[in-house]
Amino acid sequence: MSEILAPAGNAECVEAAINSGANAVYLGYSAFSARAGAQNFDGESLRKIVEKAHFSDVRIYVAMNTLIKNTETEDFLRTLLSVWNMGVDAIIMQDILLGKFVHQRYPDIVLHLSTQAGVCNLEGARIAKEYGFSRVILARETPLSEIKKIAEFIETEVFVQGALCTCFSGQCYFSSFAGGNSGNRGRCKQPCRKLYSYDREGFEERSYALSLSDLCVAENIGKFCEAGVVSFKIEGRMRRAEYVAAAVRYYRLLLEGENTSGALSDLKRTYNRGNYTKGLAFGQDSRFLSRDVQGHLGEKIGTIKVIDGKYFVETKFRPVSGDAFKILRKGREVGGGSFEKAFGRGFYLSSSQRLLNGDSVFITTDMAVNDRLLSEKKQIPISLNLSFCEGERATAESGGIVVRSEEILTSAQSRPLTESDVRNCFLKTDSLPLKVTFERIEIKGSVFLAKSRLNAFRRAFYERIFSAFAENRNTQYAYDGIWQCTCEPVSDFAQSGKSEKTAVIASDFSGLENIDIAVYKPTDYGAEPPKSFSEGNFEKFIYYPAFADSVDIRRIEELITDSGASGIYAENYGGIAFARERGVSLFAGTGFNLTNAISVKELLEENCVKYYSLSKELDEREQAALSGTKAFVLSSGDIKLMDLCYCPFQKSCPSCDKKQIYHLTDDSGRRFPVRRFKSVSGECRFEIYNCAKLVGSGVRSAGKIIDCSTGGDIVAVVKAADNEEKQKSLYGTYTAGHRKKSML
Repeated sequence: MSEILAPAGNAECVEAAINSGANAVYLGYSAFSARAGAQNFDGESLRKIVEKAHFSDVRIYVAMNTLIKNTETEDFLRTLLSVWNMGVDAIIMQDILLGKFVHQRYPDIVLHLSTQAGVCNLEGARIAKEYGFSRVILARETPLSEIKKIAEFIETEVFVQGALCTCFSGQCYFSSFAGGNSGNRGRCKQPCRKLYSYDREGFEERSYALSLSDLCVAENIGKFCEAGVVSFKIEGRMRRAEYVAAAVRYYRLLLEGENTSGALSDLKRTYNRGNYTKGLAFGQDSRFLSRDVQGHLGEKIGTIKVIDGKYFVETKFRPVSGDAFKILRKGREVGGGSFEKAFGRGFYLSSSQRLLNGDSVFITTDMAVNDRLLSEKKQIPISLNLSFCEGERATAESGGIVVRSEEILTSAQSRPLTESDVRNCFLKTDSLPLKVTFERIEIKGSVFLAKSRLNAFRRAFYERIFSAFAENRNTQYAYDGIWQCTCEPVSDFAQSGKSEKTAVIASDFSGLENIDIAVYKPTDYGAEPPKSFSEGNFEKFIYYPAFADSVDIRRIEELITDSGASGIYAENYGGIAFARERGVSLFAGTGFNLTNAISVKELLEENCVKYYSLSKELDEREQAALSGTKAFVLSSGDIKLMDLCYCPFQKSCPSCDKKQIYHLTDDSGRRFPVRRFKSVSGECRFEIYNCAKLVGSGVRSAGKIIDCSTGGDIVAVVKAADNEEKQKSLYGTYTAGHRKKSML
């Protein structure tokens, strides 16, 4: 059975999801949720929501999917147990290693692996299942061919509707380094929705260059069904209840094979960015980027006619007070408008902007649609057997649930109880969403039962029905003090001492001497490694990117053999399975987002792990606490902010100048290098780097990673590894990053 999974940022959205036919709802707890801006739920409100949802046969999944700092692990784990004990159906986590720790100690807790973990291939899915996750929520970038393989191996959830992150799932640091708010902490300020320009012909004009259209898989959901996908996820925990209702209803009709034209119109009017894209699972389409409109577009209902200085819209649509409109000119947003008055075959619209003949009018708030969507109510069918026999206790039964009255029924002295009395009484469901039918109503003898007692009997029966439907069947776990290892320094379970090694990430190592580790990051994965790498006198690793499909993985395997590398520097958990299964070494990259001792300890239990990198969002003190001889930190050079698995130039290949480095410029004049590289299949992929280089010499107890991905004078950069003043001179524009202030 396919599951429609709806988002909820508040109780109203939960109601909308249930009433519209969702099978499950995902929401955030008041702490540790990747949508910190949503209202989310605390203990009591969550308990009530779980009971209400379970009564309606709807599952509740709670997102606790932020990265957890070392000092927070005990609080996180206590909270996780508390949430589970409330009866939720699953907990969504980002940190796969912390999830492994939870599963080993509390195996009955159902864990779903967040899209933030970036599972996009079978290797990542293998690790997730082995570590105790029953479901993976796939990265939005996962192609259909990979989805089919993963769905055969583990229960799989995919996004079908809603906002798309421009960066590969779980690897975005743009908000963190450029704005001081970590997306990994649920505080993303969405710099991807701002205006930028590129230094490429045809893209110099400012636009929403990183803003993606909303996802709408629509009829393609059938291909997901064929691939074996279990759960279809609607994004939108920050959106309103009418959007939740419209999206659930649309996909419910699709799965049932019903006509969806009206439902799609409703969905567009509740939220529509960019007139929708089908998403990267099916390949980048022409609507993937929404360069001209950043926010809600709505649905087109007419065009402007300027009559005597007033703005008339000729349309069949009949607006009401409260409706809102957006005006586009040649595809670009020029302003908004509101309903003024109806007239003839249309209406007059008021706007503070000067509008022109031919401007397109889109409705973004349709009050009639909103009211209709939120008026739908789900009712649970229930069939009753009722028995009222003189000299016996009254009995009410449904589905094996039986309740008997407190008193024995006596003979009536005046008016006896009638079938109509009983029927009318039990049709009152005490606010429960029940659709009552009667299989049998039996009255034997001249029965007396006071109206107040009949009502009390009904209430007791429905309370029992509610309790049975909403019963918490989860294993109840108590805090048992086993988290003591969270307080141990990493040196207690890793090899003690410190690392003094230097690792360099680059595509060419010409002229480099006295480095310990080279991480080869190809500009073209189909090309042979340079001799400066394959013949270099250093330990060698091949860069395993955050997004890698099966074709990429086969090529990485070849590169290891061809270059004599000892293993991979991986930005994705799938690298664990790759290294283990091929008997090579793993250098866990900064993309592993290691932020606590539990995760480091669990990682080091993998024999293939030779080195590990700590999160670049931690400060020096936090990094030092997690360091040992195998530890590394990003100390200087480039700071990667985003991995783009699509072409930001809308696949305009014939006119592309195919530069290796472009620059993205924001309103403040900050220039962010954009590195282009080619995948094995010849597709261009891109990485965005911080506008300022990182300066520093790392922490004393960990090795140094110098990232030279964007090129430059690599030899000079490496020579300045321990001299911040030289680094500043080389870079010109620089930052200390989060060295003094953690973003977590």
